[in-house]
Amino acid sequence: MPLRVPERLRIPLATAAGCVLAFALMLLYLRLDPQPGRYRDSDIKRLAAETQAEATPTPPPEPEVYALVRPSVVVITHPNADGSDPTKGSVGSGVVYDADGSILTNYHVVAGVATVNVIFFDGTRTIGTVTQVQQDRDLAVVKVPRLPNGVQPAVLGGGVTEGTKVMAIGAPLGLSGSATLGIVSSVNRSFTVAETGQVLTGMIQFDAAVNPGNSGGPLVDMNGHVVGIVTGIINPTGDDVFIGLGFAVPIQSASGLVAPIT
Repeated sequence: MPLRVPERLRIPLATAAGCVLAFALMLLYLRLDPQPGRYRDSDIKRLAAETQAEATPTPPPEPEVYALVRPSVVVITHPNADGSDPTKGSVGSGVVYDADGSILTNYHVVAGVATVNVIFFDGTRTIGTVTQVQQDRDLAVVKVPRLPNGVQPAVLGGGVTEGTKVMAIGAPLGLSGSATLGIVSSVNRSFTVAETGQVLTGMIQFDAAVNPGNSGGPLVDMNGHVVGIVTGIINPTGDDVFIGLGFAVPIQSASGLVAPIT
């Protein structure tokens, strides 16, 4: 005999059954198709991995900066110099800034000669012609017939303030491709060029180690931009070795030789 449900309970029971069915369907739906804001185990693992990756410190920029700029840095020697004694001013550095073979360096590196020897990062040697000079800022341009494969012009521009991290790349004591790291100590110093007696103002002072042979090489910021041309050092002992006082011509000073630099 079928079970008879009292009339007064039919509606409440029907309502309750409908609620149970609806709740069961909702659970099934959520399991099969989670709503926004709900995550599967795989989602949680993925998010955890992404968070960990974001928390991992990024690699230091110095190796990338060096790799970017190094191919554009050259060694410059006088025509009859073999580079064996860089302390005698026979060796300097320079930086390629144009695909036509233009190289920026110090005036005192090329003073008194019309041509120089240029040695590229890969060992390629050629003769460069001094095409422009700006003695009042101790800058000059050397032009070579062509650039070796792999040489890309450096980017000139940008500015520095006290505390800016910088890298000096050049050929100190004839050791090409040498790089040192430091910070800018001041951006408005005066400096006297020992080789010419020229007094320069508005110079960048920095503490990245430089020595004879660095002159004419680039001072680079951590964006890989050439912000100055290394010019010389001060040492109260009179020895030609670095004690923490290096000076560079701000790259904006080269606007008289190349396209205006900002």
